[in-house]
Amino acid sequence: CFNAPLNPQALEELKTVVQRNVSDGVHADSLTLRGFLFLHRLFIQRGRHETTWTVLRKFGYNDNLQLSKDYLFPPIRIPPGCSTELNHAGYSFLTSLFEKYDNDKDSALSPQELIDLFSTCPVMPWGPDVLNSVHTNEKGWITLQGYLAQWTLWTLLDIQRTLEYFAYLGYCGSGDDNQLSAITVTREKRIDLQKKQTMRNVYQCHVIGPRDAGKTTFCQGLLSRTLEEVQDIAPDRLSRHTISTLQVYGQEKYLVLHDIDVHNITDALMPNEVQCDVACLVYDVSNPKSFEYVARIYLKYFSETSIPVLFVANKSDMSAVRQDYIHQPVSFCHKHKIPPPHTFSSAVQPKKDIYTKLATMAAY
Repeated sequence: CFNAPLNPQALEELKTVVQRNVSDGVHADSLTLRGFLFLHRLFIQRGRHETTWTVLRKFGYNDNLQLSKDYLFPPIRIPPGCSTELNHAGYSFLTSLFEKYDNDKDSALSPQELIDLFSTCPVMPWGPDVLNSVHTNEKGWITLQGYLAQWTLWTLLDIQRTLEYFAYLGYCGSGDDNQLSAITVTREKRIDLQKKQTMRNVYQCHVIGPRDAGKTTFCQGLLSRTLEEVQDIAPDRLSRHTISTLQVYGQEKYLVLHDIDVHNITDALMPNEVQCDVACLVYDVSNPKSFEYVARIYLKYFSETSIPVLFVANKSDMSAVRQDYIHQPVSFCHKHKIPPPHTFSSAVQPKKDIYTKLATMAAY
């Protein structure tokens, strides 16, 4: 059998296993296509990859197998206002993969372990910036929490890439399921707002403000990093996104922070820079010109939407100055019936309360 000796009894046992699991897997005492495919899936699941490779090479394949586009990218419909999340099957697959390649069982993946995990993929998809998007250990290695968070971020922002890499990594659901069995398409946001309840587990917060307002350190604060720690990170290794889990009324939710610069006070925001679950408008309390940026952004883009907004008075460890604007921050927020500015400083260990507040505003 494909250059491998197989006695009659072993052959009958194989056919019995196939018949037991696939109703039409055997016909006229021979394996059908469905039976043949099931048998090789079983070989792979049991770690007998060499058996399947022997068969592939018998048919002329080399190590550079090409997967079909239909297999890599199964069609998925995402209506406007909906988002994509991993479900229990997806997280279970990713966790088992992490545990398989965490050779020293330290609950983190070393650079080599990460390379090994993605060895079945055409390219290594995660660059150095990923390690500054999620939680890492004291060595800077991605932890299980950070690893699952990065996949959550991918699934929210680029579902096609998640589907593609799940295929490369060998995801297979039960029966004829494809990668879509690991994905949940959420209910439309508009319906969530009408019903005042949501089943979403991932929320996107856009952190908007002028340059030098401290947005990067605010975003890194979600990962418990201080100003001093952030200053040690090379600019080209910083990501525009950070993500972590938070407790919202006893439930674990993911909060994604997206750092958006406003270079000039007249700069226009793109629609995708405005649309989010909650907006965080950051200004520098020590810069008299800073608040005007975010006040104008609020009036132009958010004042007439249902998107919740929180102003953040950043660098609160420094002396606050009067803002050169028609309204001071507290009176502006009072006038527009939004929460007063929340003070924040990354000079010391950032407090989690502000991030929990943002996640709660996004959810409810």
